Amino acid sequence: MLDDRKLAVLRAIVEDYVSTNEPVGSKALVDRHSLGVSPATIRNDMVSLEEEGYIAQPHTSAGRVPTDKGYRLFVDRLSTVKPLSRPERRAIETFLSGAVDLDEIVARTVRLLAQLTRQVAVVQYPSLTRSCVQHIELVPLGPQRVMMVLITDTGRVDQRVIDGLLSVTDEAVENLRSVLNRALIGKWLTDVPQTVSTIPAQIPADDRPLAHAVLSVLMESLVEKREEKVVLGGTANLAAKGFSTSLRDVLEALEENVVLIRLLGEAADPSMLTVRIGAENSHEGLHTTSIISAGYGIGDQPLAKLGVVGPTRMDYPGTMGAVRAVARYVGQILAGQ
Repeated sequence: MLDDRKLAVLRAIVEDYVSTNEPVGSKALVDRHSLGVSPATIRNDMVSLEEEGYIAQPHTSAGRVPTDKGYRLFVDRLSTVKPLSRPERRAIETFLSGAVDLDEIVARTVRLLAQLTRQVAVVQYPSLTRSCVQHIELVPLGPQRVMMVLITDTGRVDQRVIDGLLSVTDEAVENLRSVLNRALIGKWLTDVPQTVSTIPAQIPADDRPLAHAVLSVLMESLVEKREEKVVLGGTANLAAKGFSTSLRDVLEALEENVVLIRLLGEAADPSMLTVRIGAENSHEGLHTTSIISAGYGIGDQPLAKLGVVGPTRMDYPGTMGAVRAVARYVGQILAGQ
């Protein structure tokens, strides 16, 4: 365990390297930081930090740079996560509150996170297993067509037009709508298939062809949504970052939806932040990156995760603060839908 003085030296090295992208020497630390010790003591502390694997010398006669282990200790020992200013918080709330549905909430969140952090933003759609039916609407579109609208409590809206029906009457549609909502409102989407099997028996025989057609389309929409969806934004920000390996490796990893879902992890307590640094990321193509993620949800119910991907040389306090704040606001917006 490092003593407080060495921790202060490590913190100064991390902050300077993040700011300048140049190896940090002992003279720079003396000039920029009030560490309260002599230059010789700082040099000795840097030797100790290097021997213990917290910093490294990229080449002879150069200063030092933090290692993944050094970043890890820096993050673990952060006394505070940098809060957003009041204007920043107000701007986030205003920007997100203008969204009208889940797709727009996700799209705006991705753009917002990328702009705030200057990193690649990643937002996961709420999991199917954590969504309930809020309402099912049926709208007659003619004698042989009906539109079905499925709305969930997490803001998903799925519209399907059903063609080729034998006969569509307002009375049949209204009755089926009533039966569907009575049976399905409040049900988890994963429980809907089991409940659906009991619905045809509640419908008059003449209207059952309509019921079977609507229920078939409803089941198709649920099957299609089982694959979790992740949206990316700000990949152009990578061009301004420095990576010790090929940028192509990072981009290829980001293109794999399954990789991103696994890296974000299971949605957890919305108040918790997760920081994975370098080789802590299981995908080899992301070993030069850090991923900061947080769960978002309604109240204390986790729905999914969002976060950012960037180089290990990043502003951890500021980025962690932005991710946490945006996750909190997304939860509030969903709760108010």
